[in-house]
Amino acid sequence: MTYTNTAKVIHVFVALCDNKYQGIVPVPKAIFNGQDPETNLYWGCDNGVRTYFKKSKDWQLLSKRKTKGLIMERLVFKHRSKNAYLIADAWDGRAIEKTTEDFLFGCSGQLKDTVHADGKVIGIGGNAQLLAYIGHDGLMNFRLADKFHNADGKTRDAIILTCISKSYFKPYISTAKANPLVWTTGLMCPEAYTLHDAITGYLNNESQQQVRGRAAAAYAKYQKCSVKVATNLLVAGL
Repeated sequence: MTYTNTAKVIHVFVALCDNKYQGIVPVPKAIFNGQDPETNLYWGCDNGVRTYFKKSKDWQLLSKRKTKGLIMERLVFKHRSKNAYLIADAWDGRAIEKTTEDFLFGCSGQLKDTVHADGKVIGIGGNAQLLAYIGHDGLMNFRLADKFHNADGKTRDAIILTCISKSYFKPYISTAKANPLVWTTGLMCPEAYTLHDAITGYLNNESQQQVRGRAAAAYAKYQKCSVKVATNLLVAGL
């Protein structure tokens, strides 16, 4: 399907954190129940994607749709001052492998879709210009076949906020011919402030290093670490 977005579109894949179905260090069940977006650390908590972007002065929530499928909730946000939309999907925590696959298929242009919002048809997946993955690095626990070859010659930007994402995602991102705006060299907490501030730089058409700098500054602020530590953790490019 050929589709052209007239607006900038960011499509965010959130793998809800899950004590039972993911290889994570167990924490309180209320925030790590991968079948409950309402209280999930990466979605419904204060610094989860849904809550943080709803509170942001930059974004307006247009729609919230709950489903009974693997995508448990879909949000559509519109930027208040720029021609941009953000679509965020909360994926069932037990489906982290499928979440990772669809993110990579989108990065490669193999998986393209649309949503209807704001009286418009908005392209997502491989139709978006920027795709982001938030959550546990499932590639630490499973392997994927090398099937994410770029399908259309287009280069999409990617933000991958999960532990050690540069090492684990690099082969697939290279094959997909995507451009990693921000990813990680070590263990990290993938909360929404890092994504939010990186997107601010992206929509301002800042350089890749400036986008990375915004992400690092946000991470340092909320995690109470030095900017140097955050800058070493959050890196850009292959």
